[in-house]
Amino acid sequence: MLLVRSLPLDDPGTPPLSGPVALLWWLAGRQWGILLAAVGLGILQFAAQAFTPFVVGRAVDDGLESGFGPDLWRACGTLLALGAVIITTSAIGHRYDVNNWLRAAFTSSQLVGRTVARSGHTITKELPTGEVVSAVANDALRIGEVFALAAHFLGSLVAYGIVAVLMLRVSVPLGLVVVLGLPTVAAILGLLVKPLSRRQSAQREASGRLTTLGSDTVSGLRILRGIGGEEVFTGRYRAQSQETRRRGVEVARTQSVLDALQVLLPGAFVVTLIWLGAHMALAGTITPGQLVSTYGFAAFLSWPVQNATQMLQAATRAHIGATKVVKVLQVVPATGATPGTATAPPPHVALVDEVSGLHLEPGRVVALVSADPDESARIATRLGRFDDEAEKDTPVRLGGVLLSDLDKDLVRERIVVAEATPHLFSGLLEEELDVRGSATEDDLLRAIAMADAQDVLDSVPDGLAGELPEKGRSLSGGQRQRVALARALLIDPEILVLVEPTSAVDAHTEARIAARLADVRRGRTTLVVTASPLVLDHVDEVAFVQDGVVRARANHDELLTHGADDLEVALAYRAVVGRHMDEEPVEDLADDERLHEELMAEQQSGGQS
Repeated sequence: MLLVRSLPLDDPGTPPLSGPVALLWWLAGRQWGILLAAVGLGILQFAAQAFTPFVVGRAVDDGLESGFGPDLWRACGTLLALGAVIITTSAIGHRYDVNNWLRAAFTSSQLVGRTVARSGHTITKELPTGEVVSAVANDALRIGEVFALAAHFLGSLVAYGIVAVLMLRVSVPLGLVVVLGLPTVAAILGLLVKPLSRRQSAQREASGRLTTLGSDTVSGLRILRGIGGEEVFTGRYRAQSQETRRRGVEVARTQSVLDALQVLLPGAFVVTLIWLGAHMALAGTITPGQLVSTYGFAAFLSWPVQNATQMLQAATRAHIGATKVVKVLQVVPATGATPGTATAPPPHVALVDEVSGLHLEPGRVVALVSADPDESARIATRLGRFDDEAEKDTPVRLGGVLLSDLDKDLVRERIVVAEATPHLFSGLLEEELDVRGSATEDDLLRAIAMADAQDVLDSVPDGLAGELPEKGRSLSGGQRQRVALARALLIDPEILVLVEPTSAVDAHTEARIAARLADVRRGRTTLVVTASPLVLDHVDEVAFVQDGVVRARANHDELLTHGADDLEVALAYRAVVGRHMDEEPVEDLADDERLHEELMAEQQSGGQS
């Protein structure tokens, strides 16, 4: 019994990226066991079918010569054995063929998925979205197809050799017709494969552009509607759709000619062979049984011709698909393109951004505040090392070691950055929260409570076992943000960086989250990018950034009232957080003037003392 290997594979391997042929050979080597089994079964199947007409012819001659004697019964027994071999090898071989197809297709899909996951934003810089989607949806299946047909193709070649030898034994002229005529038929059919390949490649390019245009339009649909551009993009999609259809018709036209010739040419070959055999039988050159064998051989050989043509087409499509897959796999990831060489620093060490001067001491909950939210978000993002090339001029060190010199997996394990825009995928809620697959139900419920996301649990049918749609569309913006926060807290990394984790929730919810967040992360290094006083009141320290540099560090009250003894910092900090304080609007110039006078008086008294 064939044991089907579990898919997807735990490790798809590291393929060569020198070209499509190298990738196809590598895939064959990865599954050589099931591939050889399929080829062996295919050879047995076609060899048994090739011998069947010969045995039938012998049975006819034995019956005509000796009647129902031992020779006839032996021939019948041989036919029964050949039939059993054909049935058995066909049934088991089909399973191996499908296994080869799925194995190669899944491996190709996994390689693409792994590259996309590791590449970061560089994948969208170098390739359109449609090319990546088509590499999984179409190209991977085309690659698998060539491995599914390999057994039948090689079995057909063996069968052709067997038939040629047997026909030469029956009659040299008939044998020569088989030896020379069949390759001629295959060569004529092969002439159509090149234009078909060219048109298939053009159709593949058009389809990739259509997928890209469709995905871009859907992802930006709300914006397009807002600016009145929906009709423009709909028109572009319609035009590209018609271009894809036209390319598809060109492929179908060539394919239809090829399919017709696959019937016509082998049919003409059969007619020619039978005509010659019939004349030889009338002349007494061959026996009636040999004439029957000749017809059986001629009818059977049309199948190997079709298999050869299908294999040629499949190989062409696989070459095109492998070219596209290799193009995706050649994308250099934004981080970790070269293995880290530095020794990992010990746990619970400082994380320092050298350009801004941000210094995260172990075990402290720190807030990062800036008048420009993008500025503070950039600082926080580079703490997670997402782009080695872009961040080479803004070094970040963990325990004195550059992040770019460390193994990327180690950085991801110790430092987690939760961005402002949460990314949710379709699937069970519990799987969405437990990304590492190690949490218990109590852990999940505790994380949900810490993120004040009980309403999410109540709104999803079946709770933790409920299904979330793509991007969590069934949830509100605040609910999605709290699911992402619960996910980050559940990971419980050594260093957690949260970018605007409460920007989409109301004030009451934000107050509860702020208190719980500070409590649960107390004693563990945490950075929260926010300007909300409700959060700033609970952190250990606030780092205030101006022009990309940390200008002051103190707790919220000290910065708000004294600015760490810097008048300009105090005014600037108050202006930032004041936008989040309804009771103290930033436009209230009287408060600013009073603060200015208080600080001047304190500085003067300090100088006099």
